[in-house]
Amino acid sequence: MSRIGKRELVVPAGVTVTVDNNTVTVKGPKGELSYVKPELITVEEVEGKVITKRPNDAKTSKQLHGTVNALVKNMITGVTEGYQSSLEAVGVGYRFQVQGNKLNISAGYSHPVVFETPSDIKVEQVSNTEITVSGID
Repeated sequence: MSRIGKRELVVPAGVTVTVDNNTVTVKGPKGELSYVKPELITVEEVEGKVITKRPNDAKTSKQLHGTVNALVKNMITGVTEGYQSSLEAVGVGYRFQVQGNKLNISAGYSHPVVFETPSDIKVEQVSNTEITVSGID
């Protein structure tokens, strides 16, 4: 029995969920996310709630049922609240430096490691050894 798959997801105000063929699209104040769902699982938006259904009780159907429900819930959370993680470099000489869309990491190598951040991810420098990474996905 999939308890996660059976839950009804409440769509908050300002968020729209559309299902077109096998693509579930969630639009909200922070952006837009899309997901191509398996054909086996049905996703419906009814009266401000998202409901996922499976055709039978086969093991694969049960697994996909809960997974699709969880992914749609995470998409709704992403476009309303977003996700955020704080990272701290611990060690002598370890530090971060944010320059535009590039993250310079000094982590004990003979050279700094330069990481180019994706356009949908925001990296903020709190101090020399702390950064905050945030985004909707």
